[in-house]
Amino acid sequence: MTRLNALTVEQAPNAARPALQGIEKGMGFIPNAFATMAHSPAALGGYLALAQALGKNSLTAQEREVVALAASEVNGCEYCTAAHTFLGGKSGLSAADVLAARAGTLSPVAAFTRSVTLSRGQVSDEVLTAAREGGLDEARIVDVIAQVTLMTLTNYLNNVAQTEVDFPPPSA
Repeated sequence: MTRLNALTVEQAPNAARPALQGIEKGMGFIPNAFATMAHSPAALGGYLALAQALGKNSLTAQEREVVALAASEVNGCEYCTAAHTFLGGKSGLSAADVLAARAGTLSPVAAFTRSVTLSRGQVSDEVLTAAREGGLDEARIVDVIAQVTLMTLTNYLNNVAQTEVDFPPPSA
């Protein structure tokens, strides 16, 4: 049972309604994570702004899904793991890729994400060297950290709220 309610557009604070309507238009439904985050229009707006900005970073869409899967696995977020398993598949990840991303073994991006999340950013010199040797330049390292930060918000929210998983979506 959820501990924080997912809001409908009508129940959401007025300041959150345009964001929820935009999400519904873009995705065809309002995922429960966003409907729960809508309790705080500032949190929802901040999340969406950062997500939009990070959509233009040095990582591919597939790599962003790898980060989401690896971080969500470490953080124990059932909701985000389900959502990004679905979205990762849409980005071209196979079922085996999804499992390897979750384990941090798919790629240097997955391995670095797992290390950053497990250590709460206190990675060793060896981890940083391995990331660089795996092809992550400084921009990509910063972008992985930024993606981990974005995921940490939703992971923690959904873990606290015990958000009901609604992925794959009804229309999938």
